Amino acid sequence: MIGPDVAGIAERLGLAADTATATGQLAAETGLDVDAAYAVQTALLRRRLDRGERLVGLKMGLTSRAKMAQVGVDEVIWGRLTDVMRVPDGGTVDVGAYIHPRVEPEVAFLLDRLPAPGEPIGDFSEAVRAVAPAIELIDSRYADFTFSLPDVIADNTSAASFVIGPWSPVPDGLENLGVLLEIDGRVAQVGSTAAILGDPRRALDEGIRLAGRHGVRLREGWVFLAGAATAAVPLRPGAHVRAVVEKLGTATLRASS
Repeated sequence: MIGPDVAGIAERLGLAADTATATGQLAAETGLDVDAAYAVQTALLRRRLDRGERLVGLKMGLTSRAKMAQVGVDEVIWGRLTDVMRVPDGGTVDVGAYIHPRVEPEVAFLLDRLPAPGEPIGDFSEAVRAVAPAIELIDSRYADFTFSLPDVIADNTSAASFVIGPWSPVPDGLENLGVLLEIDGRVAQVGSTAAILGDPRRALDEGIRLAGRHGVRLREGWVFLAGAATAAVPLRPGAHVRAVVEKLGTATLRASS
């Protein structure tokens, strides 16, 4: 039996992202399963690297129990981050470059020396050099922001752009820090880092394990987005976004009008 056309699916998703034009779901049409979806994600990354982008980190998805239940899975997913996706703290993004952008507050880790896949992290402070508040801008390339699990994995877990706030030492109580997402000075979402697998440090264990299944080893100096602490909020033209994480500070982003 012939498997899914990995290169063709990657090209279709890449073109959708490049032109900010939604495409239909692909998994049901192409027979895409989870393993093949990660192969598509790798092909999408290669497409980016071939045009000069650099791989700078990983991001986690479906790290809240509510999101897992919503899509009927019991395992988180992961995607790739490149240098072109990074927006300076306080920077501006062109909303016209996305299909249906949404923002969510996250916790970012700056990675240090890491164990090989399959080995326990041991001392978290040795694996993570610093932590920061972050904003992830997600943008599914699928029409109506609807998709199956293989669809979203193939689409690099809806990764689009990200902002990292100031780095600081890992604080005590990382597993239950208050989180706010503000839009134009008004609170849009309230949450806690506990929403990230109960403790965002667990996301790093999962990232090492899951990426290792596909031959990817996390590297020193990479950025690691542990997952969203609240639901995502649509990003409107002209909006000013501020993520606040207790003890960590803020990260900000502005949308073009």
